[in-house]
Amino acid sequence: MPGCEHRRGGARDGRGGPGGDRGFVTAEAAMVLPVLVLVVTTLVWGLLVVLAQIQCVDAARVGARAAARQDPDGAVVLVTRRTAPRGAKVTVSRRAGQVRVVVSASPPGLGLLPFRLREEAVAEAEEAALTDERPGAAGPSGAAVRAGQEAGS
Repeated sequence: MPGCEHRRGGARDGRGGPGGDRGFVTAEAAMVLPVLVLVVTTLVWGLLVVLAQIQCVDAARVGARAAARQDPDGAVVLVTRRTAPRGAKVTVSRRAGQVRVVVSASPPGLGLLPFRLREEAVAEAEEAALTDERPGAAGPSGAAVRAGQEAGS
């Protein structure tokens, strides 16, 4: 009958009522938002760890190139630390015509993780730097030029 409209189970006009579902969306959002924030934070942290690992790779390569050119160890460490993540440990070693640069750093964050980021690069030492042909340069021919200049003076 028109005019005799009786509703059961609550109103449908959004005001809620007995048996309605008003407030469920708020409760669901309150449960989902912290989980969503945790997931996004974990993804961002993972991206920062990957970026720090890439910095370690780049720093080790830069250091190995510098060491292969026969740069002094102090200069190699300095140039490597410029590229490495903050607080990274740099180790340079030379053996049998090869140079090895190891970069080790803590992952970004609170430092609660049980691992360290580590990368190493190995390069053949360049022999051209050892026998530099410029007058006055260190090396066998440079020493001979200096000795000849001193004898002629």
